[in-house]
Amino acid sequence: MFDTMTITKVAAGLFGAWLVLLLGKFVSEEVYHDEVHGEPGYVIEVASAEEDAPEEEAVDFSVVLASADVSEGEKVFRKCSACHKVAQGENAVGPYLYGVVGREIDSAEGFNAYSGSLEASADVWTPENLNAFLENPSGWAPGTTMGFAGLKKVEDRADVIAYLDSLDE
Repeated sequence: MFDTMTITKVAAGLFGAWLVLLLGKFVSEEVYHDEVHGEPGYVIEVASAEEDAPEEEAVDFSVVLASADVSEGEKVFRKCSACHKVAQGENAVGPYLYGVVGREIDSAEGFNAYSGSLEASADVWTPENLNAFLENPSGWAPGTTMGFAGLKKVEDRADVIAYLDSLDE
């Protein structure tokens, strides 16, 4: 099969390539080192990101909700429809959302997989509570089992809430 000389040549080639790699790494670390020796000759002052960032204006949610678009809310709700249904009593991974606006928290009939952390945050799903929850579910109700990152745009949240509110009489 292989004689001793062939095995020696293959091993020498592999170890030689490895040695060249290590030496190249050592040389590049010496040439392109990132640590600074001594004090810098001059310092350029730059503003931090917190100072430059414009402050977000506080948006009155009731004003945004008053101008919400139900049809846009139905489109945004598609993100939610993987886990929630809108037909009354039709639970899925999450509880059904028919009549959720104004309903007591953790009270969907037939759904028993609540985490318990929602009740500690509020009693009723008011539009304001839904807005806070949909913005950051795990921030509003720490320990919730809902694994959704949230809706960052206040308009999207208002549209979804208006859509959910339009489902029941």
